[in-house]
Amino acid sequence: MPEIRKDPVTDRWVIISTERAKRPSELKMAQEEKRGGPCVFCEGQESKTPPEVLAYGDPSRERDTPGWRVRAFPNKFPALMPKTERGMVGEGIYTAMAGKGAHEVVVETPEHDKSLEDLEPGEVLEVLKAWRERYLDLSKDPDHRYVLIFKNSGAPAGASLEHSHCQIIATPLVPVRIRQEIEGASEHFARHGRCAYCEMLEKEAREGVRQVAESEHFYAFSPYASCFPFETWVVPKKHSPDFGSVTDDELRDMSRILVKTLGALAEILDRPPYNLVLHTAPCNEEECPPYHWHLEIVPRLTKIGGFEWGTGYYINPTPPESAASALREEIGKGNRGNRPERRAIEPIH
Repeated sequence: MPEIRKDPVTDRWVIISTERAKRPSELKMAQEEKRGGPCVFCEGQESKTPPEVLAYGDPSRERDTPGWRVRAFPNKFPALMPKTERGMVGEGIYTAMAGKGAHEVVVETPEHDKSLEDLEPGEVLEVLKAWRERYLDLSKDPDHRYVLIFKNSGAPAGASLEHSHCQIIATPLVPVRIRQEIEGASEHFARHGRCAYCEMLEKEAREGVRQVAESEHFYAFSPYASCFPFETWVVPKKHSPDFGSVTDDELRDMSRILVKTLGALAEILDRPPYNLVLHTAPCNEEECPPYHWHLEIVPRLTKIGGFEWGTGYYINPTPPESAASALREEIGKGNRGNRPERRAIEPIH
């Protein structure tokens, strides 16, 4: 029988449609035809991007030259721009404000044909350290209210270039989705005196039916009210509202569980397009202790239709318990994520 489940933080309802249940093989999408490199993100093409703001690699290299392993620079076609007045204007019922902010690209590897799920834990660690460094730097601007880190992998997920990369956008507003999560977490804390996300972690760890992977500092699971098939969250065990406070040891541990999770999704679903989004507290606002930062991974296996647009509810044809079971089984076959970091971190500024 279908079941309607409620997200414990946002109160969003999701239909888990067991009557439409599909096996992983039935969810696989046709593979995109790869154009291949080189492209503007490849090593040796540095002159075709804006000047870098971060690079990890050979410390002897000059800025904007080959020899990097991870590289970040402003987006050539930004959604928001830093050198803009922030003023707000009103015209009757309508309100607008200048598009002030920042938009950057983090290229995760110089190799065109590698994806994030193909990298070793040590290589992913460098990507995560780049996230933290750029997050902290962009958070210093008093006009920035939120710093969003996200990855679109594959054209159906919104990627316009196939070379593996993620994006960082600093906005003058806090996203509605984050406001909803903060409000829900705050209400839960006021009623129960506990963090809703910490309670979720305890329940998932105790029951195990939606567990995907566990490490020293993180827990990966398929959320109870998953909106999409094989939606997976990676959540720190230590309560913390702000991603910027994450330690080197925690990032190292996070790189391992992320490699395991992305690798299992790639194997089971034949490298699906996906979105990966970091949810964290706003910057330059009052602290919000009840909130809990986390990472959400959403394979793009289904399409949003009229029902979703008309109701705001989602129909998920794959119960999270089934998805988690398949991912656990796949992770249990190998030891990806347990390999030592092969690269030392050498930042270049």
